[in-house]
Amino acid sequence: MSEIAERLLAGEQRALSRLITLLERRDPAAAEAMKVVDGHTGRAYTVGITGPPGAGKSTIVDQLTQSVRSTGSTVGIIAVDPTSPFSGGAILGDRIRMQRHYLDSGVYIRSVATRGQSGGLPRIVKSMVRALDAAGTDLILVETVGVGQTELGIISVADTVLVAMNPESGDAIQTLKAGVMEIADIFLVNKADRDGANQMATAITGMLHMALTSPWWSPPVLLTTAHTGEGIEDLWEKIQDHREFQTTSGELEKRRGRQRKQEFLEAVEEALAQRLRNKVKNDPDLNATLEKVAAKETDPYSAASEYLESSLFSADWLNTP
Repeated sequence: MSEIAERLLAGEQRALSRLITLLERRDPAAAEAMKVVDGHTGRAYTVGITGPPGAGKSTIVDQLTQSVRSTGSTVGIIAVDPTSPFSGGAILGDRIRMQRHYLDSGVYIRSVATRGQSGGLPRIVKSMVRALDAAGTDLILVETVGVGQTELGIISVADTVLVAMNPESGDAIQTLKAGVMEIADIFLVNKADRDGANQMATAITGMLHMALTSPWWSPPVLLTTAHTGEGIEDLWEKIQDHREFQTTSGELEKRRGRQRKQEFLEAVEEALAQRLRNKVKNDPDLNATLEKVAAKETDPYSAASEYLESSLFSADWLNTP
């Protein structure tokens, strides 16, 4: 057994931090550890929090963590931050957020940079969730970057997705058109003490009634004022309700199965893309085709089809790391 995996499964938090660092570095030792770790996952519950900038996602995570810790459960927090163009690290950083939980041994906080990846959710987050799960964490909270439209990548890792908005988020109908309707399990109108909160909640509820949502689970629309903690207890109850619904209906197992299938395909696509990039550097025939495309001597789509079907293309690169 991998030494770091053995230490992590024994509950050593330093081993957890070390494994996540190895994952960030794409160290081969991380892959070996994850093979062992994967068989010890499935007990933790993962909640994703997404939404536009200024919705108060970090404050919601902070208050939700306090509420869950009062029950004795342990919490892991993964905060997905924008990448610094200079250091390559997370700009906001976990040291700025949720400072009151730092001395709590039952809370693990880690920031991860997007590194320019679209969708707001780096692939490494999925491995981090499994590591936290195997380490015995009860609840894992994943907060995504609120850049541009509401991020949709969270559906690939969370058991329950919270979509947080506030009265200043803009037109609720336009927000829902951005694909949120399909991924949200719970809607949250935060900063409910501001004008327009009730109207936004009503608009979202109306849209849900008109939409073709699941006949088994109707996403609730909650009002919260996270900075005072108002509505957080109701939120935690709804999360537990959704977990119970998914567990008894069998949907949780199906959802996690879909996520694992998608993660496998993404891993294959990433590896094949890297091998193709390596081939571009070293294959004169492929580079000649690229030059023709650049010079508009042929169009990209037909050139790709012809190259793949021609004798110039060899499938040997599939077996070349």
